[in-house]
Amino acid sequence: MFYRILLNPILVYINYLILVPYFLLKKEITLYIIISITVLVLFNFLIKFVPFPHVPIDKFTELIQNTEMHPPRKPPHFIKDMQPLKRLPYFMTAIISLTFFLLGGVLGLTKDFYRRDRVNREAEVQRKETELQFLRAQLNPHFLFNSLNSVYSLVRNKSIEAPEAIIMLSELMRYMLYEAKQELVPLSKEIDYIKNFVSLQLLRLSHSENVKIKISGDYQDKKIPPLLLIPFVENAFKYGTDFKGRTDVSINMELIGESLFFIVKNKIGVYRKDESNSGIGLENIKGRLHLLYPDQHVLKIDKTDGFYTVQLELNL
Repeated sequence: MFYRILLNPILVYINYLILVPYFLLKKEITLYIIISITVLVLFNFLIKFVPFPHVPIDKFTELIQNTEMHPPRKPPHFIKDMQPLKRLPYFMTAIISLTFFLLGGVLGLTKDFYRRDRVNREAEVQRKETELQFLRAQLNPHFLFNSLNSVYSLVRNKSIEAPEAIIMLSELMRYMLYEAKQELVPLSKEIDYIKNFVSLQLLRLSHSENVKIKISGDYQDKKIPPLLLIPFVENAFKYGTDFKGRTDVSINMELIGESLFFIVKNKIGVYRKDESNSGIGLENIKGRLHLLYPDQHVLKIDKTDGFYTVQLELNL
């Protein structure tokens, strides 16, 4: 019986390497059960004919064998009651074989579970990266259209500030083309980018006294995905001009620990949104926030008392 138990690991490998991957995982359940039963029956039948090493018989074993050859006289009912015990080793070997076989199945399913989990995680990362690249590709033209409109206004009005606006736009484009390729950029650079964008807008505005920007907190060692905040600022300037040409926009950013609080407020002007050609920026930023900071951000957009307010809380 001891040597028969030593052969049971064969069942582990049969189930682990052959039956589970080729039948069970391919949803051939009926065929898997039939083959498994067949393997178990054949295994327990064939091991009876395996020649095992000869074990020397000591005197104690010889005494037992001699006793079995010349058993003492027992009452008939006692001998009859002992008959089932003779089959006990066969039941034990069958149970042990089944245990080893099931162990192989558990190992095969566990391996497949972790493999599928790894593949799913890799696919999810790839999906997010692809979607982020797509969203970022949408953002760049959206920014370029708005910025070119600003420069166009200066050139059309023959403003002496048009050359400065073109140089400022080139600096913004340089950041967008080279720095924004990284997954994370220093928050200080992103803030400089927003300041330059605001400065570009101020060059074209005739009434900009109500444009305010305030930044507070320690942000020198913080990082953020590039171009994450600028769509809110763009939309504020785009829709924040009234019928007299006055622009009312306020931008507040505060860093408290690892939390960033960003509030952009603009007066609702006369500009009307073209549903067929606008709105890419806002939908873009919602999608990026969902992918980059799931359950790590709060975005509130409110429209009250003639003002449009965006509040973003971000856990960096």
